[in-house]
Amino acid sequence: MIAVIAFSAMNVMAKYLSTMHPMQVVFFRAAGSLIFIFPYMIYHNVNRVGNHPKLLLLRAVLGLISLATFFWAIQRIPLGSAISIRYLGPIFGAILAVYYLREKVNIKQWISFAIAFAGVLVLKGFDYRIDLFSFSLVMISAILVGMVFVLIRYLGSREHYLTIINYFMMTATISGLFFISYFRIPIGIEWWSVAGIGIFGLIGQLFMTRAFQLEEASILAPFKYLELIFSGLIGYFIFSESYEVVALLGMILIVGGMVMNVYFKEGRKGLKVEKV
Repeated sequence: MIAVIAFSAMNVMAKYLSTMHPMQVVFFRAAGSLIFIFPYMIYHNVNRVGNHPKLLLLRAVLGLISLATFFWAIQRIPLGSAISIRYLGPIFGAILAVYYLREKVNIKQWISFAIAFAGVLVLKGFDYRIDLFSFSLVMISAILVGMVFVLIRYLGSREHYLTIINYFMMTATISGLFFISYFRIPIGIEWWSVAGIGIFGLIGQLFMTRAFQLEEASILAPFKYLELIFSGLIGYFIFSESYEVVALLGMILIVGGMVMNVYFKEGRKGLKVEKV
């Protein structure tokens, strides 16, 4: 629950920085966490290079693009809509895992995937604030999230979880510097969002990772979808975002399909996951 609240706060702060270049927001997100993680890794002598540097770098690059496209999308469309569509990430991850990790997907899971996709079609078709370009940004983010999930599943038992996170933070921070000509100095209350986006992102990562170390994914995953509720409520009260009944139905179908997938998954074995 702490992780969900932290990630919700991070998303709202990213939304509040809508007038900034998306890569500047990514930079703040990554650098704000890196200044805490890297010294900790040095102090505890955690392997910073890792055993699979190429795969770690690939995971970092895919995660970077996914986060950048997501932040760009939430600058353009309602927060709840963007988060809902991005929830399709685990579906793409499951499909890719069938081929690359030889994981099995049963018929009930395919049905749950179809329900979630139907929700996306309803949301896109009836929420006219979601233009095609913004929709494409979120879908790209979701597909890349799925690819990241597969890489994390492979690397999870082979690398320290902080090594995986550190690669992403380093890559995002360095990449952000290439867009420094588009950066601007935060103004007034924006400084709170600049500071908070990295801190809350780090809190979310650490608590989510620890939670999945202690309990099965099938038990914990549904709690993650409370992020949509928290972000939606904050978006309503802070950004005056509202939704038509049909758009809300689309969100319910997406979340419902993903929750069904969790319970239909064979084995009900926990998987360590990381927030992108």
